[in-house]
Amino acid sequence: MPILTGSARIAGIIGWPVAHSRSPRLHGFWLERHAIDGAYIPLPIRPENFAIAVRGLAAAGFAGANVTIPHKRAAFDVCDSTDDAARRAGAVNTLVFRDGRITGSNTDGWGFLANLRAHGVNPASGPALLLGAGGGARAIAAALQSEGVTITIANRTRQRADELAHHLPGLRVIDWSRRSHAVADNALIVNATPLGMAAHPTLQLDLSRAASGVAVCDIVYVPLETPLLADARARGLRAVEGLGMLLHQAVPGFRAWFGVQPDVDDTLRQFVAADLIAA
Repeated sequence: MPILTGSARIAGIIGWPVAHSRSPRLHGFWLERHAIDGAYIPLPIRPENFAIAVRGLAAAGFAGANVTIPHKRAAFDVCDSTDDAARRAGAVNTLVFRDGRITGSNTDGWGFLANLRAHGVNPASGPALLLGAGGGARAIAAALQSEGVTITIANRTRQRADELAHHLPGLRVIDWSRRSHAVADNALIVNATPLGMAAHPTLQLDLSRAASGVAVCDIVYVPLETPLLADARARGLRAVEGLGMLLHQAVPGFRAWFGVQPDVDDTLRQFVAADLIAA
């Protein structure tokens, strides 16, 4: 690892908790690959301290930060300006501090689409069933809409799904209990809930209704192969894991903070995946 100097650029990942994040490993790989004078660190910040902490990081000379659960919507409110993707999603996952201003963007949707394409899936191949209504789901819904995709959304709390549909007109909302019935009508199925993540309950979704060629995507990446993806592969459906989304969404932030366009390649994927397998 390069030795830091007084001119080092510093960024990090803000979450509560944040110890599970693989972003420091990911960005650390790129920093070492490009011999950059910089560091990327975990920043565990409680929700009630979020706004003051972000302004403190900016004042302390940080280049910026990624934002993860549960802060993505709060990050939107702390920004001086936001990009179109963040405004459409109503959430921010990437902060850039420059000239005393906080700029927010949302790269989750971009990373999601890039990951689909890397797996040979055309995002606009047909309608999509999106499970979830949190920050990740909001970004994915906005990104799919930008591709002209018709989206049906289901969330365990119907009110949150309705709120998202109000924010992004055109979404069709169904009750959570109807999620398996909707499988037959969609070319893309996306789990944007934490169900299936390590230490969480398994997502119950009947894929027997899915037509051949349907792509099933899970934004969960711990474990790499969730029960949903294992079921999809067993049925001969296309399965898209969540690690690729993590890798691709990180590219714009790294470029903004450290001035280098990093590559998402097999070496990076294997490096990050090795840590997941060992966990």
